Amino acid sequence: MHPLPRATCLSLLNLKLKNINKVKQLHAQLITNALNSPSNLGKLIQQYCAFSSPQATKYAHLILTHFDADPNVYLLNVLIRCSSPRNSVQVFRNHVSRPGVCFDKFSYVFALGACARACLLWEGKQIHCRVMKHGFCSHVMVQTTAVHFYGKSGEIGCARKVFDEMSMRSRETWNAMISGYCSQRERVGGDACWIALGLFSDMLGGGVKPDGTTTVCVLSAVSQLGVLESGVCVHGYIEKMLCEPENDVYVGTGLVDMYSKCGCVDSAMWIFERMKERNVLTWTAMTSGLAIHGRGKEALEVLARMEGHGILPNAVTFTSLLSACCHAGLVEEGLSLFYSMDRFGVVPKRQHYGCIVDLLGRAGHLEEAYKFIDSMQVERDAILWRTLLSACNVHGDLLTGEKVKQVLLHLQTEQIIVSSGVVADMSEDYIALSNMYALADRWEDVKIVREEMKFKGYETKPGLSSLQ
Repeated sequence: MHPLPRATCLSLLNLKLKNINKVKQLHAQLITNALNSPSNLGKLIQQYCAFSSPQATKYAHLILTHFDADPNVYLLNVLIRCSSPRNSVQVFRNHVSRPGVCFDKFSYVFALGACARACLLWEGKQIHCRVMKHGFCSHVMVQTTAVHFYGKSGEIGCARKVFDEMSMRSRETWNAMISGYCSQRERVGGDACWIALGLFSDMLGGGVKPDGTTTVCVLSAVSQLGVLESGVCVHGYIEKMLCEPENDVYVGTGLVDMYSKCGCVDSAMWIFERMKERNVLTWTAMTSGLAIHGRGKEALEVLARMEGHGILPNAVTFTSLLSACCHAGLVEEGLSLFYSMDRFGVVPKRQHYGCIVDLLGRAGHLEEAYKFIDSMQVERDAILWRTLLSACNVHGDLLTGEKVKQVLLHLQTEQIIVSSGVVADMSEDYIALSNMYALADRWEDVKIVREEMKFKGYETKPGLSSLQ
């Protein structure tokens, strides 16, 4: 192999080589030309890590052996940053006890970030312990990554503890904390979103200027709460202090979603029409907004426009459109959409089947819905059958309702203990069946069902309303 000119080797390092053999040849040329400085080898590690094969990973690790006597932290950091998340944590683990290795703040940032991406809670906690042990708690970037890690892993209390103990906070720190609360509504409840809005207010009060990431998170919190007044205030702040929403696809999409979920579909459409760039999330947010407000035909028109702009719908888009058909009673259109999903390369999932069952059930085609569930290509769960049972209750179809009840009882027998170790609660199924018997004036059967509920310890859950 003839050595290449040194300038050629350096220029090849900055290219994205698509063949691993080419990278290996470049590796050899760097050694031949004595261009094995840490900066050059760091770029070579990035080239290897771009390939996901075990061979490429092996060669990326071998580069570190050039510095066996004096381990190079810069190259180690590059390898941790560029490897897949689990491999990154493994690299960190392998070098923790290696003599002469002294991690810096970037090592901990990259390792904690990898734990966040791979949801490795236990490993991340151990790394955070090393952060505290070795005195890196004063570094804003390291602590911000810790906040992000705990928030992403569902440990919002730990994230808040780290956040509160920080003497200095960057904009990214506030973003990580606000994002953490917004993503934890299911664990913490609606209060999480209120806390996120409170943090946004504190951020502004502290003189920290938010960016697009901040406002997207805050708009998500407003959407989940449905507080239009707060959403309008955030929109006004964006217009005055940050940017014109129509020029930022992510902020614009957040506003479309917020106005849709707060009941102002026309405002959402106004922003949607003004946006200069729209991605699949933007189109999906608009179709979802039209769907939840029963404007099914307009949602289908948006799909046609979406195709015209060369944007392919995804699984979430189809869920929104099928939901629109459900609310608008567009049975033929919904079925046509469902059977056209493969044309866009989207494989129907359980939520899509659920939409069709709901669609047929609302329209009173209960026997057809029953056969549809029976012929499904995915696993049939209790939620689908309960959707049909609810439709049987609405339409007073006692015969199909009893058939569905038997299926649900069979499912309960097969899976009496759910993943959390708690006996499955079928109180809503019994109540639906009881109501159907009551509508048919079969009061003895109502009595039997209620006594069976009492015997099995099922209780009627009280309804709750939330007023702003």
